[in-house]
Amino acid sequence: MALLRRRTSAILAAAAVALAGLTGCGSGGGSGGKTKLAFFSWDNEQTMKPLIDAFEKQNPAIEIEFSNAPPVAEYISTLQTRLVSGTGADVFLIAAENKTNLIEGKFVLDLTGKPYMANVSKFNSATYAKDGKAYGMSLSSWSGGILYNNDLLAKAGVTEFPTKWDDFLALCQKLKAAGVTPFYDTATAMPLTLAALVGHENAAKGGDVDAKIFAGTATFGELWNGPLTNWNKLITSGVMSKDVVGLKGDQIVDEFAGGRVAMIAGGPWDVPTLHQKAPDLKMTFAGVPTPDGKPFWAGAASPGFAINAKTERLKEAEAFLTYLSSKDAVSLYNKQTKAMTTTSDYEPQIDEVLRPNFKALQEGRFYLPQIAWERNQDALNTEAVAQIQLMVQGQAQPAAVATALDNRLKSAG
Repeated sequence: MALLRRRTSAILAAAAVALAGLTGCGSGGGSGGKTKLAFFSWDNEQTMKPLIDAFEKQNPAIEIEFSNAPPVAEYISTLQTRLVSGTGADVFLIAAENKTNLIEGKFVLDLTGKPYMANVSKFNSATYAKDGKAYGMSLSSWSGGILYNNDLLAKAGVTEFPTKWDDFLALCQKLKAAGVTPFYDTATAMPLTLAALVGHENAAKGGDVDAKIFAGTATFGELWNGPLTNWNKLITSGVMSKDVVGLKGDQIVDEFAGGRVAMIAGGPWDVPTLHQKAPDLKMTFAGVPTPDGKPFWAGAASPGFAINAKTERLKEAEAFLTYLSSKDAVSLYNKQTKAMTTTSDYEPQIDEVLRPNFKALQEGRFYLPQIAWERNQDALNTEAVAQIQLMVQGQAQPAAVATALDNRLKSAG
């Protein structure tokens, strides 16, 4: 999604005032006298339809008007446009990349203490909170790493997946020499392997470098230069194509399902699609190799459900969140998406492929820059992706990417 950049915060703040004079959001009248509740998600209709159908069956007076846009940039851009124009849905997702703007722009209601928040984990609730108030109902967490095709690696003579970054690059070279495309990680969004490398670096430096950056006592370069340099070796060594600047996540998954690439950066959301498209595919998840051989993962609390502060259908919106947080709904969502749900009253069914991911969550070996950033997540994410794309194309050096992030933070305030 193309994000609104430097003027986003100002636009949203102004829009919050402007929207106060509007009559509400979404559509009020449904068919047959039902109340229509607008819901905007980045999950697709195939994923959400069973939950919506079950909710409507339990709540026959409410009709869900569903719309969606794919993550991350297109969803956030579309949501921002709708909020600014006063057409935002009654219920939508709040994500790492836009949480500050939504909260500070007063676009989302405070959900603190609501009954449907009782089962939400403290970690997930805190992710979408500010000043002790929760604004998003996040029901799951995720961790992403490297998903590899067992058969393709075996044909290349690989018996054990590497844990060190240089050994991973050597594996990629070996696969390439065997005529196999080694690895894809998207550059249309924050690359998962880069996020993991940054997280590993942050942990090695005490875990508080982001806090120092936002306090003005450290720079992005101190945290990012090493990971950027290592990640860029994928491009400069020729083991990952520059074409990743245009490859979206679903395209990469299709290449993996078709056996045309041996390894991809991915997360739990990819597993249901791969089971469907390639039921015989033997695949394994591994943490991202690091310079010291201690694998790390990208990961965070999943986006939360938020209620539009301007909704005129608060009762219906809260009924929807009450259902979504129920054991039945969480179980159904877990079944539909393989999501690693974190509510207190339901033990998620973990796909065997995702056991390593789940273990990483339990051990806390995961990180996502957009969550670690204290403010201006949207502007920084936009800048990071743009600069990484330039780096992939050979138009920027790793140090320049980090410097651009420092400059963006200073200009955003």
